[in-house]
This record gives sequence, C-alpha cells and structure tokens, in this order.
Amino acid sequence: MLIPERVETPRLILTRLQLTDAEEIFYTYASKPESTRYVSWPTHTTLKDTRMFLLYARKAWSQGLDYSFAVRLKGSNRLVGACGFLNDAGKVQVGYVYGPLHWGKGYATEAANAVVQLLLTLPVHKIGSFVDVDNKASIRVLEKCGFRVEAVVKDWWRFPNQNNRLKDCVLFDFPVSPKPTPD
Repeated sequence: MLIPERVETPRLILTRLQLTDAEEIFYTYASKPESTRYVSWPTHTTLKDTRMFLLYARKAWSQGLDYSFAVRLKGSNRLVGACGFLNDAGKVQVGYVYGPLHWGKGYATEAANAVVQLLLTLPVHKIGSFVDVDNKASIRVLEKCGFRVEAVVKDWWRFPNQNNRLKDCVLFDFPVSPKPTPD
C-alpha cells in the first residue's frame, strides 16, 4: 500500500513517526501508566524503549505492516499522541494512544476519522479495532468514528500494563464497501 507520510485534519497534522520524535513520545504518553494502561505494549521505562519502538516502526512501515503517525497540533506542532493501523494483507486494525493532558478534546476521534477516511481509499477488505471493555473513552471514540460492535469476547487479550491478565474485549468493525476488481 502506498500511504502518505502526512495527513492533515482541521486541527491536527499526522506525520509518519520519526526517530527524532523519541523524547516527545516518551514524555507525552509512552512512559505514562495512565496512557498505556489499555495498550498492547508495555509502558516504556527508558528512552531506549521508545527508540527501539521507533526503529521497529520505521522498518514495519517499509514492510507494509504498521503505519503509525505522530499526532501534532496545527500551529504549535505539539505532540499529543499517536494514531495508525496495522496491516495484514488488507485486513487492518486501527489504534491510538494520547497523553493524559490531551484527553477529552476530540483529538483521538479527529485523528482516527482521518485514518479511516484514508483507509477507505485503499485496497482494504476489513477495518477493525478492539478495546478492553473497561476502556469507555476508547469505545466512545470508535463509535463516534462509525465503528460497529462486532462482538464482546471474554478473556480475549492480555494487556501487559494490567498485570498481563486476560481481559474481556469489545471487537469493532467499520463497514467497508467491496472494491471493484479489474477485469
């Protein structure tokens, strides 16, 4: 998939993650237990953890597997979080994480909407996401973006920042129209 490295919304600029983003990512959300409680990766304890993730992100983008964007405010260029998607041969999973100082301002919804609109222009056949049933804010974001509840699954995912316990999850999908195939 050919993915743009920059996407703009009315208030935000989404740019491909860069190695130079490490300190901002670490201090904005990656080292914050309140931000990482519901994510699928461990809270970063050192800047080295963030740098290692960024090396992975750079390689995964090039391989067409993980398209992660830094989310910044227009005007100030301040990092507020990240948003992106994992790609498994056209079956994609949307995810996001934001610093606690930037919660409740609509940034997650605005950026996730931009990612979904981008995905709708690409050859994808499924757009989905999953959320810990206790993550009410994230559930609201996905619903506002037009995702539908596909299922609630008991003991579906181990969240590393919740003592690696299996948690019940809400699985979401976003309606995708079939793309015409060339003759």
